[in-house]
Amino acid sequence: MKKLLIVVLLVVCATGVYAKKKTPRQTDREYWCEQAYRMAQPVLENMAKGELRKNMKTEFSPSFDKRDRRVVYMETFGRLMAGVAPWIALPDDGTAEGARRKQLREWALAAYRNAVDPQSPDYLCWGVAGQNLVDAAYIAESFLRAYDRLWMPLDDVTKQRYIEEFTKLRKIDPPYTNWFLFSSVIESFMAKAGAPYDEFRVNTACRKVEEWYVGDGWYADGPVFAFDYYSSYVFHAMYLETLQAMVDAKANTRLDYARYHARALKRAQKFSIILELFISPEGTFPVVGRSTPYRLAAMQPLALMAWYGKLPEELTNGQVRAALTQVMHRMFDHQNNYNDGGYLTIGFCGSQPETADWYTNNGSLYMTSLAFMPLGLPESHPFWADEAQPWTQVKAWGGQPFPKDHRWGDDIQTKDKW
Repeated sequence: MKKLLIVVLLVVCATGVYAKKKTPRQTDREYWCEQAYRMAQPVLENMAKGELRKNMKTEFSPSFDKRDRRVVYMETFGRLMAGVAPWIALPDDGTAEGARRKQLREWALAAYRNAVDPQSPDYLCWGVAGQNLVDAAYIAESFLRAYDRLWMPLDDVTKQRYIEEFTKLRKIDPPYTNWFLFSSVIESFMAKAGAPYDEFRVNTACRKVEEWYVGDGWYADGPVFAFDYYSSYVFHAMYLETLQAMVDAKANTRLDYARYHARALKRAQKFSIILELFISPEGTFPVVGRSTPYRLAAMQPLALMAWYGKLPEELTNGQVRAALTQVMHRMFDHQNNYNDGGYLTIGFCGSQPETADWYTNNGSLYMTSLAFMPLGLPESHPFWADEAQPWTQVKAWGGQPFPKDHRWGDDIQTKDKW
């Protein structure tokens, strides 16, 4: 009997070991998809039903100002869609990931309709606060990032409603900061969509951004430089997208948008090198400046260059994916970043309400989705298919050879065409 028990135990143990060995390891892409779906599902499923305002558990900064608090829903939807648009725009397929993408896209299209339908409970608070300019820009940005899959399928009534809402936002006078780009993204989107647009708002934003460029990939947020992540949060992505939309629209103005774009792309590549350098071997990066609860949005230009397929030669797909994946693990595996309703909570790594600025609510935080843009690349793309490689700080702190950093100067000059 004793021998039989020993044999049974050995078989059970061996079976357990074998089963453990056969359990497939979660790939980096599967992990990213899991995080992106968790972030998007409560927002899009509820808004598709017209129930986001009813069901979202909201949170506001302890020092939140007197603006209309309904802006939280517009911030949530616009910022989330700007991040997940490339992913859910991929073609449908028979995979589990494809099924999730398709579901999210169907919810998103319904949510886009509700956002501008005055009869919907989730009609967004267009025009009630200057803040609307910001988050309307993220909605326009989501259309630019997935034009054929998210803008074109909308019905004509919904499209016209967006054009009307975007046009009304011209009454908002943006602060003398990165806000100029919120106007330019909206106007350049309308140019691409064939709607009347304000050329002055586009070109003024471009001229001011050029004045505010301070070198080596960094932009000042207005006339005075501050060491923060606004070059990540707004400048690089929205400037490139403004310029590309104007190229796509074949707009003929004083500015040579193609040359401006080529120069801005090189600056974004340099800045992506800096961001990669900021990622420690443990997957942390410096927490500096205001708006730190935007979390992974600090890495947006690096993610954008990966999605564009325009990483500089100093960075490989394998090292960038490995670095960003480690940052996600460090941020999302060790702390709970969601409230009990399933929505992001104010903080950088976990619930840290003291990190909030006077304009922060938990809708603001969905800017963290901007780092997920490489999901818009198919699984076969080198970003996902290449072997993981050590990033720069792993090499440097591990006694391995690593590339030296150097200043990048502009080598493309522009002048007005007339």
